[in-house]
Amino acid sequence: MSSANTIPSEASAAVLKPSDPVPEGTLSVQGPDFDRQLSLEQLLASYERIGFQANSLAKAISIVNQMRNWRLSDEPPAENEADEYLDPEVRAHTRCNIFLGYTSNLISSGLREVILHLAKHNHIAAIVTTAGGIEEDFIKCLGKTYVADFNLDGADLRKRGMNRIGNLIVPNDNYCKFEDWLLPILDTMLEEQKATGQVWTPSSFIRRLGKEINNEESVYYWAYKNNIPVFCPALTDGSLGDMIYFHSFRNPGLVIDIVGDIRALNELSRKSRKAGMIILGGGICKHQIANAMLIRNGADYSVYINTGQEFDGSDSGARPDEAVSWGKIRAGAQSVKVFADATLVFPLVVAATFAQDVQN
Repeated sequence: MSSANTIPSEASAAVLKPSDPVPEGTLSVQGPDFDRQLSLEQLLASYERIGFQANSLAKAISIVNQMRNWRLSDEPPAENEADEYLDPEVRAHTRCNIFLGYTSNLISSGLREVILHLAKHNHIAAIVTTAGGIEEDFIKCLGKTYVADFNLDGADLRKRGMNRIGNLIVPNDNYCKFEDWLLPILDTMLEEQKATGQVWTPSSFIRRLGKEINNEESVYYWAYKNNIPVFCPALTDGSLGDMIYFHSFRNPGLVIDIVGDIRALNELSRKSRKAGMIILGGGICKHQIANAMLIRNGADYSVYINTGQEFDGSDSGARPDEAVSWGKIRAGAQSVKVFADATLVFPLVVAATFAQDVQN
């Protein structure tokens, strides 16, 4: 055979390089089989083998179920175990504390009802969110938020008293109703502060509003009922801040102490036998929880769901391994970041985890 008809050896070696053996137990890629009827549970189980973010979602579901199922009785007592944790009954009822964080837009969306389910059924130990994540819950008890369009003209909406949150619309009248509801409560809270000398923290402030709203459609009503602390380091960054600002002129003196809350959040983290983070979005709610985990040398389980990227060095976009470097997630802990809009995937996570308690 002439050299013209011979495959060049270097080309053949480059293209047809032999593979190393695939490790035993490695999953092959395979999508769901729609030729047979699949339940939602079976469909979500198939995500483990689809690839890309589907794999991350499947891992998130697995990690959340590990958080839910862990009991101290799963582990032998430590050499220096405290006496209270030697009781088998206590060990069987000591669970992983799950810290849930989310940005305000998620309460504005229909994810509010998903979060409400978690608070109502006592699935979480603490919540961390932003001011909008508090006020929008109460505002929805007073007036509706509507589905609209991302492309509506902002100037026209402003003239009509309509506020846009992505493709949602909140009539400004809702905020007027919120002011009418809130200001008398602030008056009462100030009177109580003067009478007792006890100042408010953001969490005690939110707890009081959850009691006052007395509405089962409210996330914070259920947080109040189930004694779930809600931390909001940026309580004044929103309509709540506007109302507190107005109140400071007409009836000054209300004090809100953020030091009490950072102590409460950090101590809850420190005293947790196991701690898990579920964080939807970025910013303050993400970092405040992660920083509290540093107090205990890192979270044991972590699930991030957000669309942030890490190229700009933001904490919002940081992947779990960056938190490991700070001691906010323990080395070797179960962790995943799902690169996705939380409104798309968090209902699926809850359907495959917490909601199973209702179905069963």
